[in-house]
Amino acid sequence: MGKYELYAEVDQVRLDVWLSEQLKDLSRTYIKKLIDEQKVLVNGKLEKSKYKVSKSDLITIDIPEPELLQINPENIPIDIVYEDIDIVVVNKQKGMVVHPAVGNYTGTLVNALLYHCGDSLSDINGVIRPGIVHRIDKDTTGILVAAKNNMAHEYLSAKLKRHDITRRYIALVEGNINEDTGRIDMPIGRHPTDRKRMAVNTNRGRHAVTHFNVISRFGKYTLVQLALQTGRTHQIRVHMSHIGYPVVGDTVYGRKNPVFDTQGQMLHAMVLGFEHPRTGQYMEFMAELPLYFKEILDNLKDI
Repeated sequence: MGKYELYAEVDQVRLDVWLSEQLKDLSRTYIKKLIDEQKVLVNGKLEKSKYKVSKSDLITIDIPEPELLQINPENIPIDIVYEDIDIVVVNKQKGMVVHPAVGNYTGTLVNALLYHCGDSLSDINGVIRPGIVHRIDKDTTGILVAAKNNMAHEYLSAKLKRHDITRRYIALVEGNINEDTGRIDMPIGRHPTDRKRMAVNTNRGRHAVTHFNVISRFGKYTLVQLALQTGRTHQIRVHMSHIGYPVVGDTVYGRKNPVFDTQGQMLHAMVLGFEHPRTGQYMEFMAELPLYFKEILDNLKDI
């Protein structure tokens, strides 16, 4: 590790691609991260990953020393749906944060995975997110996959980026949706005044598409299945709130004082499907609705 100076001998090749060919021990994902963190200079200037190198360009790359993991393994019970040498699929429970963050370094899924998997987790996402390919919110339940090595992580990340992973959710939303099906195509970005929230943002938002199908109607509430075509932060919660049907229990994008004691939004990641990173075989995993969700639905049926 340290600072390296390299001279390009080709023209019109992306900077991140060229560097990954020169530095075989580093993944392209990690190299892109270094570029984003301004640790790569081209002729003394900052450039983006898509910059096309030219012959005789001087590329300087500063590779930091690897950090030792400071996140401790914790013997926290987790519901493992499937596991092999490359991946571990978990049915996350309500109230569990996926990975540590400032002020919250214990009790997360990462802490539990470190205990269960030991050193067998990818390190692409750094010290506090080993193995984490994607995440679901603290109070959202259901299926997610973690990578046990960098090969699996890069493969699954590429699939996510190309929208080649099946993700279906179940949500109870407020209001009676008249249409049986619908497609919400609205860009999502940071809220213009509240940086902790996301919002439909037509100026600076990123492309976001959610499909929904009505499962059942309960007068003032509707049970829907939702399929993510893209995967933006809080996508389902933002989209459903924007069209007037916020997720029940969502105090950020819906009612501040929910009618039901749900301890957060009634949103469940029911189905996750993808091609296995080693075999290429399509696999699909499903998690039943949690008990609290079923009990609320049963009470609505009796009204």
